[in-house]
Amino acid sequence: MTPTLAVFKLASCDGCQLTLLDCEDELLALAGEVEISHFLEASSSVTGGPYDLTLVEGSVTTAADAERVRAIRAASRQLVTIGACATAGGIQALRNFADVDAYRRVVYAHPEYIDTLATSTPVSAHVDVDFELRGCPIDKRQLIEVITAFLAGRKPDVPNHSVCFECKRRGTVCVTVAHGTPCLGPVTHAGCGALCPAYQRGCFGCFGPSGSVNLPALIPVLRRDGLDEDAVGRFLHTFNTAAFEEELAP
Repeated sequence: MTPTLAVFKLASCDGCQLTLLDCEDELLALAGEVEISHFLEASSSVTGGPYDLTLVEGSVTTAADAERVRAIRAASRQLVTIGACATAGGIQALRNFADVDAYRRVVYAHPEYIDTLATSTPVSAHVDVDFELRGCPIDKRQLIEVITAFLAGRKPDVPNHSVCFECKRRGTVCVTVAHGTPCLGPVTHAGCGALCPAYQRGCFGCFGPSGSVNLPALIPVLRRDGLDEDAVGRFLHTFNTAAFEEELAP
């Protein structure tokens, strides 16, 4: 029987779903091996569950999101979250450390129409998740590996080391050592291919914390390289703000 694949979206920009569509040739080969039962970014044709593998993009930001993700989990044999929003709450998790009502008043002309939770949380805070694929957006090579692995019944071969390993593998000189450029590479999950350091820019932490994180040791280095306390906070409060905050928690 052909396995079924479903893709769902919560609060997000759709970038990770677009990464799947960008797979092009790989997606054509994959389409021959699975039945895509639900993927509104690609087709309005929908088949009900249960689904053998479900990909979920986006964070839980409303009560409706929380209810919906529980229904998705119930209809899915395997559930994989994709992207920083689904795995860490996304950039919208900045609300977690501020007054959400103040944000609502500033952003919306009629805040009384906005129904939202005070926090933006990852899917794993609400239901069991079988695998989390990091990135903002995710890497298409890793995505294909994860889908292939789950359909084959094996563990995905996605490394948990830092971006520094990727710099060394591609022969990129360390931007911090050579130029004093602030960089989150030592604490960020690999997956981007060390793209920013390859162009003489520091890593911005798009893929969230790696498997071995020592932020208290990195912060003095960031300050040495010219970032004051406020700048360090802004550096960490981007795509994976909630995940990096957890690493700083006592």
